[in-house]
Amino acid sequence: MKISIHQTGIISEFTRAIGATVKGRFVFIPESRGGGYITGFNWENALRMMIRNYYLNEEVNIEWTNEQMIEQDYIAIFLSGVFPSLTEPDSNLSPEPASMLICKQKVSTAIDMPSNTVFRSITISVSRQYLHTLFSHIHHPVVESVLEAKDNLILEMGISPEIIGIASEMLRQNIPGSMESHYYKLKCEELLCHIFVLLMQREEIPLNHLHIDDIKAIYAVKAYLLSHPEEAPHIALLAEKAGMSQPKLRKLFKQTFGKNMFDYYQSVRMQKAAHLLKEKKLSVSEVGYQLGFSNLSHFSRIFEEYIGMKPKKYSLM
Repeated sequence: MKISIHQTGIISEFTRAIGATVKGRFVFIPESRGGGYITGFNWENALRMMIRNYYLNEEVNIEWTNEQMIEQDYIAIFLSGVFPSLTEPDSNLSPEPASMLICKQKVSTAIDMPSNTVFRSITISVSRQYLHTLFSHIHHPVVESVLEAKDNLILEMGISPEIIGIASEMLRQNIPGSMESHYYKLKCEELLCHIFVLLMQREEIPLNHLHIDDIKAIYAVKAYLLSHPEEAPHIALLAEKAGMSQPKLRKLFKQTFGKNMFDYYQSVRMQKAAHLLKEKKLSVSEVGYQLGFSNLSHFSRIFEEYIGMKPKKYSLM
């Protein structure tokens, strides 16, 4: 399904297009389309938060144009896979991977929602002016780059346990309606604090300007790594695919994802291994061989390095 939205609220138009039911601040996905809900808050257009906890039976593509955004500069923060799904999907549905994406919000945005995927995310849209009131006192090259960047900005990193904890608290609380807005604004600001803590943990280098073609090339490399977890990165080949020199690819990849290509590749492999062990109930040997490890002891050491425990112990949790 393709939905084109111009100016109007993205949630209201999405609701109308799929025939969702609105109850208070919740939009419930109809059973014919999937299951779960969307909800959110808007604090004077300077800070917005949307919570998605649902799955869809068919792919949905949204093209959203909001020219009013020209009047104010916004940063969008996507926190994916941050809480357990409240839906009860069958085993054919895939979880949204846990990750964080920070980018400059555009006047025109394309949002792809694949079918058979459980979305468990929080999206924060915050004006640059609002961010300045909270974090302008922090003197760190990456933080300053986020606060001051005027062109393309894109950073991706992992999710901290603190962020997952706050997200879970937000779902569990039973707050009186008169206090909801105030409570969730505080929790949203708490999330922003922990997001900026993670930014301060990145290497202290200013962010270089990225041309849109460089962003597309970097994400094409990422897509290749995700689709070939059994294949170690071949830098020369990937640089050729990206149409850039090897030093440039290494530099821009680390700037965007906060890790060199091999560390990112290993992290992706171990996240996939964790999913296969926990959700698909595969054995340690099945997972290791599926991901290209011929030595299971080596697989166990790498898994423990990135996940924090042996794969056998993880599978029994």
